[in-house]
Amino acid sequence: MIIEVLYFPALFLILGGLTLSVIPKNIRSIAFIVFPLVALGALFSLPNGFTITYDFASYEITLVHIDSLNRVFAIIFTLVAVIGGIFAYHISDKTQQISALIYAGGALGVTFAGDWLTLFIFWEIMAVSSTFLIWAQKDRDSGDVGLRYLLVHIFGGGLLFAGILLHIAESGSILITALPNIYTLSSVLILLGVAVNAAVPPLHAWLADSYPKATITGSVFMSAFTTKSAIYVMIRVFPEWEILIWVGVFMALYGTVFALLSNDIRQILAYSIISQLGYMVTAIGIGSEMAINGAVAHAFGHILYKSLLFMAAGAVIYSTGKSRLSELGGLAHKMKWVMVFYMIGAFSISGFPLFNGFISKTMIMSAIGDAHFEWVMLLFLVASVGSYLHSGLKIPYFTFFGNKRNTDMSIEEVPLNMKVAMGIGCVFCIAYGLFPDLIYGILPYSTSYRPYSVYHLVEMIQILVMGFIVFWFFKDKLNISFDVLLDTDWFYRKPATLVKDVSVYWVDQTFDKAELVILSIRKWTSVRFLNPMLWLNPFTNKKNKSSTYSPGIEIVLTFVLMLFVLFSIVYLFVDHK
Repeated sequence: MIIEVLYFPALFLILGGLTLSVIPKNIRSIAFIVFPLVALGALFSLPNGFTITYDFASYEITLVHIDSLNRVFAIIFTLVAVIGGIFAYHISDKTQQISALIYAGGALGVTFAGDWLTLFIFWEIMAVSSTFLIWAQKDRDSGDVGLRYLLVHIFGGGLLFAGILLHIAESGSILITALPNIYTLSSVLILLGVAVNAAVPPLHAWLADSYPKATITGSVFMSAFTTKSAIYVMIRVFPEWEILIWVGVFMALYGTVFALLSNDIRQILAYSIISQLGYMVTAIGIGSEMAINGAVAHAFGHILYKSLLFMAAGAVIYSTGKSRLSELGGLAHKMKWVMVFYMIGAFSISGFPLFNGFISKTMIMSAIGDAHFEWVMLLFLVASVGSYLHSGLKIPYFTFFGNKRNTDMSIEEVPLNMKVAMGIGCVFCIAYGLFPDLIYGILPYSTSYRPYSVYHLVEMIQILVMGFIVFWFFKDKLNISFDVLLDTDWFYRKPATLVKDVSVYWVDQTFDKAELVILSIRKWTSVRFLNPMLWLNPFTNKKNKSSTYSPGIEIVLTFVLMLFVLFSIVYLFVDHK
């Protein structure tokens, strides 16, 4: 058992993160990369069917169960942890390094979990550790944003745990299996808990609120783990739930609209995550072998190109200190490599042929067509145009090619390790686009699907041309600047002042007044007890003090007091029946 646990990549990353707290600063950044590399090696050494179980109470806990589905997610999680470690090599912030590794370990733990209790523990590890990647920013907003993020995930975790307990009570089993498409209270609560982490509207506002406020490194890690681990759980537990088909369509369109309205680079990319997750959720709802393969392939590719886009956005913020498109522009000649890296990620998310986004989007669209959801296909074509508009055109145009708006903007050189990490991400985005069998070969179901058909190539070229025309005519309308882009978080931001007054200010005032009352009583009592003879003997002279009485009187008073105490004790314990 102990030897087997040593091969558990999730535990290795978590222990590695804790180990970073005692590793010397000069080698900590290297260790930050080495731990995920070793975990990746351990993963490849474990065969499908590898299981670690142990008894807990009357249940058998399945700490690890590896199959073809979770292996794909585990590979990309550990791979992006390595890339993220390289990207963050220049930083020495212990909080970020420890939190990022524990966060990655939590995502792997969720992926490998074979029972609900193990899954929930790692689910909460992800929530807590990722919060510190927001707080590590240490600016005016990060404290409040991190707290909102944590509260939302505690709420989601509560829904999930309640559903798990009800499910265990109903079924008597803690093993994770696909739930039938029946809306029992337990299954609905589990689905809602997972939907929070999957950023399903209206439970999604935490994502666009927190990702732009996290550290540059933190946002790279956060773009990979929380939402995609939730997608994994959806694939495992809710395949063929038809409601997810339309939920995914709504997500794709909703995320696109808000991405077009946003002005902050990372907020645009955050809303873009919601849009891209919609493709996966719809594919899960369809539930066919091709649809599940498409959802897994898209999750794999999305982690690669979205982390690349966040790294490029982070490089811009690192160099300029600016994140709003309205404050940027004209950076192409000063940040050539960052622009190239970003555009490769943009081509990937937009579904350009020869990039990894193309090979997964076409598979999902084919699965939708095979299921005869024509309206769903049409709406996803609209969402694809939107993805190209906000991530493939809006961000690069106003960041790199538009007129420079801040003429005195200073540009700081991007560290080499950040460029190397982005370069590695680019290689994978291109490699999987050129050689789709690299990913198709490890999907849960064997497939002979070929994405490069004339139909798909023509369809994608039409989308790209249409998107470029729309952008060119409406580009001036897209550079919108909002101080705060309110989403469904309006429902807890708007009453925030009242809630704060009731739960914090009023409570604080009540305790302050209670403290004043207690202090007044203490003052009154202390004054009276300075000379207790004044109230023991009301006829005494006020100048008399207890210290002037003879020892005999003290003895008599003491004896009387002791008799009173003894009488009280005897009276309490004597049976009066």
